[in-house]
Amino acid sequence: MPDRRTTRYRRAIMTRVYVTGIGVVSSIGMGRDAFWSALCGGSQGISEVERFDTSRLDRHRAGEIKNFHPQDHLTAAEQRHVGRCSAFALAAARQATQDAGLSEDALAGPRTAVVMGTTMGEANLLGELQRQWIHEGEDAIDTKRLPHYGTTLVAVHVARAFGTRGVVQTLPAACAAGNYAIGYASDLIRSGQADVAITGASEVIEKLQFEGFARLGAMSPDRCRPFDLERQGLLLGEGAGMLILESEEHLSASHRTPLAEVGGFGLACDAHHITRPRPDGEGSEVAMRDALALSGSDPAAIGPADVDFVNAHGTGTASNDPVETSVITSMFGERAVPVSSIKSMLGHCMGAASAIEAVSCVLSIETGMLPPTVNYATPDPECNVDLVANRARQAEVQIALNNSLAFGGCDAVVCFAAPGRLS
Repeated sequence: MPDRRTTRYRRAIMTRVYVTGIGVVSSIGMGRDAFWSALCGGSQGISEVERFDTSRLDRHRAGEIKNFHPQDHLTAAEQRHVGRCSAFALAAARQATQDAGLSEDALAGPRTAVVMGTTMGEANLLGELQRQWIHEGEDAIDTKRLPHYGTTLVAVHVARAFGTRGVVQTLPAACAAGNYAIGYASDLIRSGQADVAITGASEVIEKLQFEGFARLGAMSPDRCRPFDLERQGLLLGEGAGMLILESEEHLSASHRTPLAEVGGFGLACDAHHITRPRPDGEGSEVAMRDALALSGSDPAAIGPADVDFVNAHGTGTASNDPVETSVITSMFGERAVPVSSIKSMLGHCMGAASAIEAVSCVLSIETGMLPPTVNYATPDPECNVDLVANRARQAEVQIALNNSLAFGGCDAVVCFAAPGRLS
């Protein structure tokens, strides 16, 4: 007999949560059309870093966004107070709102939640102030800018821009932050605390972060090659992915059409190592199975046999890819489920990674296209997944899993479904 908590949650997940709009800022394109065309075309967003000096290092490349102009996305007042991370979030949120067919005024009020994920928030601002201190002295620091550093401001700036007065939360859950935010936002709707949620994650590349990964020896010198025998590590990226989530009741009143449905989400902690995943992948598999088991009022309704696509965490590191492969193999057995890692094109966008990948999952469901894992040349016997290698693949996607396996063993997986598939 199920316990009260399980029964209560089962009752709650009968409240359907739909994705009605998406927005994205990335190194390969901004906005759903530009992003999706570039992603399915295998475009490379990796280039030489220009925003700070990397000459002292032996690594110089990342998924840096070169063509983001705040004046194109922010008001004059926002440009004075909003850092780069929040600017990405605001730009993507406004895209998502427009995509959903909602006016900004329609989101104002206490029934709209704002839930954002990030790893370091406005780290670039902190870096600028540190460099100012080093080169010009302590008295030269612009103290008026210090209050604009906190990670919580990513959600606060979005909430202020839209006039929302519901739950406002930033979740700094490392590289799983985007999935954590989407999961929490969907729970707020299921529990009746919100009708609509603006959710996703944003991240910027900062010198301190870049140098840290370079000195750890975790970064590739040129390309990110997930699941390839010759992979040499990850590359950093930056950007934002945003989703508009709505309850079924709120959506039905407006007669708009959803893009996808948020199923369940699973959370687990490896409690193993700060950077390396648990070798047996137990936490990752628990999160994947929970995401499926909670995707409907009946715990047996959706299972591994129903999954059409897995958006892998796929960092291109020596330790991550084989462990994720073993989990996928354990989950699906002999069944070949298509797998791809878009980090091969964007780099690892840290807190924003799984949010941008969530946008990709929704677009796969909508368009029937699977984005490729580029730079793949040499198969690795330890990574024998059905990889969508180098070229996009056409496929009907009814159920997609979005994997995020973060530092510290924080695993978060979200299940997305085609509208009506979970009914």
